[in-house]
Amino acid sequence: MGIIDTVKDIKRVTIHDIVMIKIGKFVYTYGKDACIISYIFKYKIKLVQNNIYVSAFPRNNLNKIMATLENKKINYIVLDRRNSYRTDEKSDNKNLNNYNKYLNKAITYVKRKRKIDNIYNILLKEIESDKIEEIIKLIRKVLNERGKI
Repeated sequence: MGIIDTVKDIKRVTIHDIVMIKIGKFVYTYGKDACIISYIFKYKIKLVQNNIYVSAFPRNNLNKIMATLENKKINYIVLDRRNSYRTDEKSDNKNLNNYNKYLNKAITYVKRKRKIDNIYNILLKEIESDKIEEIIKLIRKVLNERGKI
């Protein structure tokens, strides 16, 4: 069974908890949990097999991540893959859990960020074209009209 299948099984039980899995020197989150981690901590997020999001961070940041999640009252569970996904840490805020509140914000954030990243990649592909200056002027004009430049 692959890691994504394992996470899906775990999420059936921990629906409203962020599942963090220690793998080597990093801690990984998957699916909706990856969106929340990316939103709160601005970590990179990528789409992998079967349109599942993945976000990872260095293991030495785990205490900071857990403290922030506790402060925001978001349930989490930390599992260690080396020890058959044994629970290392857990936080349960019972009915004060803010998982869904942050999930809604995170999904909007990730969707918008993907759109911006796509535009950025298109601009990079056009960087040597003759029309890039015209495109940049249009973008700057729109931003200037909104008072952003």
